[in-house]
Amino acid sequence: MDALVVGGGIIGLAAAHSLADRGVDVTLVEKGSLGNASTARSAGGIRSQFSTRVNVELSLASKAVWNSFKQRFGVDIGLRKNGYLFLARTDETAERFRENVDMQRELGAESELLTPAEATEHCPGLDPDPFVAATYNPDDGIADPNLAVQGYAEAARERGVDIRTKTAVTALHREGGRVVGADIRAVGADEAERHEVDCVVNAAGAWAAAIGEMTGVDLPIAPRRRQIAVVDPSPPVPESVPLTIDLETGSYFRPERDGVALVGGHFDEDDPDRDPDAYDEGMDVEWAACAVEHAAAYTEYFGLDSRIKRGWAGLYAVTPDHHPVVEETIPGFVTVAGFSGHGFQHAPASGRIAADLVVDGETDLLDASLLSADRFERDETPTERSVA
Repeated sequence: MDALVVGGGIIGLAAAHSLADRGVDVTLVEKGSLGNASTARSAGGIRSQFSTRVNVELSLASKAVWNSFKQRFGVDIGLRKNGYLFLARTDETAERFRENVDMQRELGAESELLTPAEATEHCPGLDPDPFVAATYNPDDGIADPNLAVQGYAEAARERGVDIRTKTAVTALHREGGRVVGADIRAVGADEAERHEVDCVVNAAGAWAAAIGEMTGVDLPIAPRRRQIAVVDPSPPVPESVPLTIDLETGSYFRPERDGVALVGGHFDEDDPDRDPDAYDEGMDVEWAACAVEHAAAYTEYFGLDSRIKRGWAGLYAVTPDHHPVVEETIPGFVTVAGFSGHGFQHAPASGRIAADLVVDGETDLLDASLLSADRFERDETPTERSVA
């Protein structure tokens, strides 16, 4: 069996690795450099604290890989289990937190419901007064996405995956309703190369809808711009502090090494689609000032002496319910995209599911029907609410 994986971010690499493990001959094409799009611009979070069962299941299955990544791949991804701390300002959100924790624990996660005072034991600089409840999971944490890309890429190559960077898909071909091939073109090549395949895996992230259009498929995946600021906080954020999210405002921060902190959040009601080939990858200074002000409103870590050092913008590939599309969209065309900001952490499980769909037409890892795009027509999926 021959498969073509479109997209060299963490999702595409995980899918290529899993396919090669199943004995598939795999070619992966990436129009830029490996992991240089959304993966490299990720905050690197890994968590189990989601509001829907399927996202928690993706997290737990992926954590099994992240927790043993060094042993499996020989690469230390800098995994730090500082935990995640979610904060609720209203009784309504607090009640959802209670339900979320019950569900997460039922599935095997270590989440716990806290009072605001208890939350300060994990985040000593937190002002508990604005909040009515919190949740915390000590098994959540962060890792380095670039190191994870290196680990997956090296392991995929060792299994025979033909990885081609600076190579774009220019067309997909169908026969009798089935995708049977692709035209791929390397930078500088005079013409495209026809590539015959048994299956194409669309792991193109923010470009996934454009790849779908090549087959006549309309995928509900929209590129949305998000930003991160690198801040010298005053006073410093201890490295033991968890990634902390004020859920109702969207503000979050986490400690980085060498005394700096990452600060983020989306605060504008306007959230237009972006052209993934032509968007501003730099940080907006006004947004950064707003993000730091939000964080300063509920912690002591971002006082007047804090300094914004730099930052960047990347793209979330967003679906209407903040769950990915993972399915065989049409025969010979598997989609694994639309992770709405959660692609890095869910890559191991999602790559495995994509490979199962290619080889077996189904997966036993979880109920993948919950992630098929026709859920939007059936209106059968809840919206993920724990999104930052």
